Amino acid sequence: MLSLQEKDRRYLWHPYTQMKDFAERDLLLIDRAEGIRLIDEHGRTYFDTISSWWCILHGHNHPTIKAAVIKQLDRVEQVLLAGTSHEAAILLAEQLVLLTPPNLTKVFYSDNGSTACEIAFKMSIQYWRHVGQPQRNQLVALERGYHGDTIGTMSLGGTPEFHGAFAGMLFDSHRLPSPYCFRCPYGLAQASCDCECLQPYVDLLAKQGEQIAALIIEPLIQAAGGMIIYPVKYLENIVALSRTHGVHLIFDEVATGFGRTGTMFAMEQAGVSPDFLCLSKGLTAGYLPMAATLTSEEVYQAFYGDYQEGKTFFHGHTFTGNPVAAAAALGSLQVFAEEQTMAGLPEKIQRLHGRMARFAELPWVGDVRQLGMISALELVKDESAAPYGFNDRVGWPIYLAGLKEGVLLRPMGNVMYLWLPLSTTIAEIDEICERVWRVLSDPQNIVGW
Repeated sequence: MLSLQEKDRRYLWHPYTQMKDFAERDLLLIDRAEGIRLIDEHGRTYFDTISSWWCILHGHNHPTIKAAVIKQLDRVEQVLLAGTSHEAAILLAEQLVLLTPPNLTKVFYSDNGSTACEIAFKMSIQYWRHVGQPQRNQLVALERGYHGDTIGTMSLGGTPEFHGAFAGMLFDSHRLPSPYCFRCPYGLAQASCDCECLQPYVDLLAKQGEQIAALIIEPLIQAAGGMIIYPVKYLENIVALSRTHGVHLIFDEVATGFGRTGTMFAMEQAGVSPDFLCLSKGLTAGYLPMAATLTSEEVYQAFYGDYQEGKTFFHGHTFTGNPVAAAAALGSLQVFAEEQTMAGLPEKIQRLHGRMARFAELPWVGDVRQLGMISALELVKDESAAPYGFNDRVGWPIYLAGLKEGVLLRPMGNVMYLWLPLSTTIAEIDEICERVWRVLSDPQNIVGW
């Protein structure tokens, strides 16, 4: 009889994974989880330092969320949301509207972050047609931005390592330079710059502002693009420029939403609001797949009319607004309220940032970037801060060393990061940082040093 590991090799194809790496090496097979710890088939524990791909908020196996899911299962597990409705979807929509800026009054559900973003720009394009400006059909995004893996969102992504094989299938979009302060495209220092990297957007708006439907941006941090944390003033300025020219703003807070950056949503730190807000991952605290796209009454009304007018937004997913997923999301919001999660974050954030600051002492750490419960270290090839190449695969030995230390790390290229659950305690922060220090302070784990 085949073992689970042998069946895995025979039947499973894992995402973002070169399967040959595991031809003779077992994958980490998780048997169960509790709090912020994962427990493998042999009973060994690992700190879940990346929140199981950035979605776990309150830890694994939280009793409040589990109870909400079980209660909903006793009522109805799935019903289409086209022409029917249910209590959990309604109550969750109400809560999301109350949590977000006042101009966002309508909620459209889907089932993952990619579709939440694709829905937003489809709504924007169709909106402009409905209001008599069909020439507004162009979209703007940032280099190194990542909004998903559908054809539409790949067309707005700036990560060629992910999307290069599909280049011939993608539609054209305008790309702005990434606000990558550590490797500023203009060679400026962050302390004295005035967001000169926005000049291409200024020029684009001057020439084609009337043709642009929307700009999509990840507020304050380009996550999958390399954990690039950029200044609040950049977000403020790009919003002001867009508003001046009537361009819709799409905020992709799929990764940053629900407390990750120290505020419930990253946009709050700049005091700005979008026309479309895309949410997923932390929406259900990682318990079930779900996404939401919030928009304004103005956008909603542009689609409102007699059926024969052809204004209907023809988009949907089988599991749109799934009752069990909505119940999990409501359970998560209940935890926020009962445990005062946001009130406890400042102390945790201060401790995390303080413990991670010393990594700047290591000669192979070129930059330390921190925001909320997120810490990122950009590793460099030599003392000139030369970047590693794709084939250097600097993250692989760090991943393997992390497992030996009981921490699940998943570096992105040359960026090692922590994306901690909000429930992580001060003591756990100390322990995680100490284990990560043992991994990264050992030159044997660092390619080329």
